[in-house]
Amino acid sequence: MRTLYFDCPMGAAGDMLAAALYEICPDKEGFLAALNGAGIPGLTAAVEQDVRGGVSGCRFRVRINDAEEEAALPQDGHGHGHEHAHEHAHGHSHSSLPAILDLIAGLALPQQVRDDVCAVYGLIAQAESAVHGCPVEQVHFHEVGALDAVADVTAVSLLIRAIAPDRIQASPIHVGSGTVRCAHGLLPVPAPATARLLEGVPVYGGSIQGELCTPTGAALLKYFVSSFGPLPRLAATGIGYGLGSRDIAEAPNLLRAILGVSAGENAGENTGVNAGVYACDTVWELSCNLDDMTGEELGFAQEKLWGAGALDVWTAAIGMKKNRPGVQLSCLCREEDLDAMKEVFFRHTTTWGLRARESRRFLLRRREESRQTEAGPVRVKTADTGKSKPEYEDLARIARSLDVSLAEARLLLDKTED
Repeated sequence: MRTLYFDCPMGAAGDMLAAALYEICPDKEGFLAALNGAGIPGLTAAVEQDVRGGVSGCRFRVRINDAEEEAALPQDGHGHGHEHAHEHAHGHSHSSLPAILDLIAGLALPQQVRDDVCAVYGLIAQAESAVHGCPVEQVHFHEVGALDAVADVTAVSLLIRAIAPDRIQASPIHVGSGTVRCAHGLLPVPAPATARLLEGVPVYGGSIQGELCTPTGAALLKYFVSSFGPLPRLAATGIGYGLGSRDIAEAPNLLRAILGVSAGENAGENTGVNAGVYACDTVWELSCNLDDMTGEELGFAQEKLWGAGALDVWTAAIGMKKNRPGVQLSCLCREEDLDAMKEVFFRHTTTWGLRARESRRFLLRRREESRQTEAGPVRVKTADTGKSKPEYEDLARIARSLDVSLAEARLLLDKTED
């Protein structure tokens, strides 16, 4: 299993997450071209190398109409301007949440990325709504800060989809201490909106003054990360460092992204001729025998298993007691999803019992890239062995739009490789 782990010893901000992910992105030029061409008004995004506390990494720089947010808004502990919402009476230029969502809907991005950006930005708006005691639709944002946040969230969403990890985890979040100056004056750290976003997430403070986790950083982690805790057991295949804009005396101002393959209980065992080509992990196989369910009910149960996080779901025809024809329903899942799978089996099938078996799984290491065809982009998974496979949904979309077969749609992809 390919795991992406965010190590957040100095908190998290949108630009730090983007910079760390950029360092492990398989197509850096393609990412920047996609972001700058997405249609965010006035956006110019760039990445530059820098050093914090003797550690080299990247800074993700966003300019909106040639102005950086940090030059226009109050500063946090990283040197970033705040994107906090506030009331109309302050006299600044604002953007409403509906206007931001309309902007996102019109961006030249894959639908999945637009959905991610809307969801993350929606989390920020919900937190601000709760803090200010107003409906979400009435939350307003600094115009520069809102566009900067959209750019950061879009960048992180694009990068995560390009890296395509199977699982995303993170360390507990260092939030800083003391107070931070925002549009409303001095607020305690973490600021109210950030604290709301981090509900249910393990956090800690310390002696470093200032807000180390911004609302955008908190929302991105809340949306994408499935669990928080210590670094899991894995073999690293890529490490990226995202730097904050300021040097902080107490510690290097950075966030680290570690991409690796889960090693399981037998870490390091892959030392044969294919070492480095495939990885292995541990999964669970659940199955039961059924002879009293309709095809519609079985189809619905399979849909529920997929929705609960199954890695694979299948059926097989079997013979059962009293010479009855039956169906074996099976799925593969991760250990942390076992309870959810058991719930689906016992709620949505007629079984009275369930078999479970722990299995080792060998996986070709792969990466995902987007290839442009004359009919639109197609995502392609490529293994280190050279084996590749285009994404079915993308080929099907092209086939439907052009009224051609899947094979003919695949030929369009082949033309881009000539």
